[in-house]
Amino acid sequence: MSAEDFEILRRHMLAEISAGVVQLRDIIGKPALDDRVMTALGNVPRHDFVPIELQPYAYANIPLPIGFDKTISQPFIVALMTDLLDISTEDAVLEIGTGLGYQAAILAQLAHKVYSMELIEELGREAKRRLRRQGCDNVELRIANGCHGWSAHAPFDKIIVTAAPDLIPAALIHQLRAGGTMVIPAGLPDAQQLILLRKDGDGKVTTKEILPVRFSQLEDSEPG
Repeated sequence: MSAEDFEILRRHMLAEISAGVVQLRDIIGKPALDDRVMTALGNVPRHDFVPIELQPYAYANIPLPIGFDKTISQPFIVALMTDLLDISTEDAVLEIGTGLGYQAAILAQLAHKVYSMELIEELGREAKRRLRRQGCDNVELRIANGCHGWSAHAPFDKIIVTAAPDLIPAALIHQLRAGGTMVIPAGLPDAQQLILLRKDGDGKVTTKEILPVRFSQLEDSEPG
């Protein structure tokens, strides 16, 4: 496919996302996503973050397999989760579950610094290569268990988790800055909810369920 073909598909993806937001405006609480988020989605070539044989489907509003029983989330969910974070240009963002790096590339357009963690070494190495090719020099990637966060760089202004634990990991709540926001899917495999978690200036945590979702399980295979 040509660059022009991909650009046409990308514009169609953005239109589908906008239409989906309108349909869910009562749940989301607004009829449109932030312009900065939509611009970032328009700037990042999603087809560069999927396996080459799936590139023709990269802009379809569906999740796609990336190997190791993992997926790249559907574009609407990527857009919604990013919008819910309300990222500023000064923010340090922690991402749990790099995959092949698409969400990190979106975050890199919006935040000052992105720290991204991936448990599967092969995916992490490939994500580094793809992010480097896109010039995402404000992304630092670590191959490690994301359940425990990245204490060396905590606290974080925003945290986004792209795999679902049964319960929100305490370490991630602890590493969220007072006044910060986390977006995370959580719950049993057949009953996951996308959750918006806020920590106020006094450290009090509140959560809000946004909508039902289905994500890969967040693995917690190693302690520490």
